[in-house]
Amino acid sequence: MKQFEVPIIYRSPLISAIKKRRKEEDKMKKDFTPTLLDLGPLQIYLARHFGFCYGVENAIEIAFKTVEENPGKRIYLLSEMIHNPQVNADLQSHGVQFMQDTYGRQLISFDELKKDDVVIIPAFGTTLEIEKKLKDIGLQTEKYNTTCPFVEKVWNRSEAIAKKNYTVVIHGKPKHEETRATFSHAASNAASVVVKDMNEAIELAKYIKGEKPPIDFYTEFKDQYSKNFNVEKDLQRIGVVNQTTMLASDTQAIADHLKEVMIGRFNPADPEERFADTRDTLCYATNDNQTAVSGMLETKADLAIVVGGYNSSNTSHLVELCEEKLPTYFINSEEKITSATEILHFNFHTKEEMLTNNWLPAKQPLKILLTSGASCPDALVEGVIRKLAAYRSSVSYEELIHQFN
Repeated sequence: MKQFEVPIIYRSPLISAIKKRRKEEDKMKKDFTPTLLDLGPLQIYLARHFGFCYGVENAIEIAFKTVEENPGKRIYLLSEMIHNPQVNADLQSHGVQFMQDTYGRQLISFDELKKDDVVIIPAFGTTLEIEKKLKDIGLQTEKYNTTCPFVEKVWNRSEAIAKKNYTVVIHGKPKHEETRATFSHAASNAASVVVKDMNEAIELAKYIKGEKPPIDFYTEFKDQYSKNFNVEKDLQRIGVVNQTTMLASDTQAIADHLKEVMIGRFNPADPEERFADTRDTLCYATNDNQTAVSGMLETKADLAIVVGGYNSSNTSHLVELCEEKLPTYFINSEEKITSATEILHFNFHTKEEMLTNNWLPAKQPLKILLTSGASCPDALVEGVIRKLAAYRSSVSYEELIHQFN
């Protein structure tokens, strides 16, 4: 796989050594057991896969090269490059301005753009409507388009089934940048609707089965369906794609449920007459990270720590998996670990930070599971390890890194 040039401040000698060792020992990526960092009274189990993915490193490389190659020019990002506060803050410190927030609210008007400005499209991609606005201004965005290839894969899959007259059902968060972009591309080719979870999929199924009056659909799925969506006509042939960072098990469950409903409603000789075989559109990194967390959770531990941006979809799903098994703390940097007794962490259900006291159990050895999201720099994970080691370790950092070199 291609090696990207990203700022050295995002790298970690320790994490790089660990990942290199694991890759050498498990070239086929079949071993999802965590890596043990034995610090004596503290044992940290690091997930087999975590941190920057291909799409994120590609986006970061393009963004920083754009800054370097365009001195004196005004450089804009359509929205956050990725869902990581440190990376976005670094870009802003280099003069990059964000045109929208993560929910699409305008911060800088498109009317302020001139054709000699530089506008970077983030890794999530963007809508066709925004692409047209930029082209109408005269901006050349191809060179500065960092859309993840796995997001584009979903767009291509949507287009393929649209050409076969299937309606596109998108499993995603309606306000997420990626889902808005995917919806725009899908809706340009076919009738489309977004379902955020299984509950919404179940309700959508009731319209397929005729259990709910069609008129109710337009209120229930407000702002989640394409223009001129016709409930009676557009729910007769469907296919499911997803926002690439959703839980794989959730997308599969939604697809299985809707397929069963379509077969039960129409009784086709061939299921594909009514339900498109889209295969999984989850990105490889999301899938690897989620599988690695499942493997990590087979280790008996006292608590889990997940590091990443609070508005990161893929990170929140790792938290969700960990929460099913043991106390879990979602933090965006080691600075949130304020002491051995206090931690400031994020509750993604209520969307607020909370302070927890006495979070580290007084036992030896203390066993902690650790992972991070696909947009989280390895340096932040190392920072968490160093912070924990300062409280409980009997092993120096030099001794620890020597274990993996």
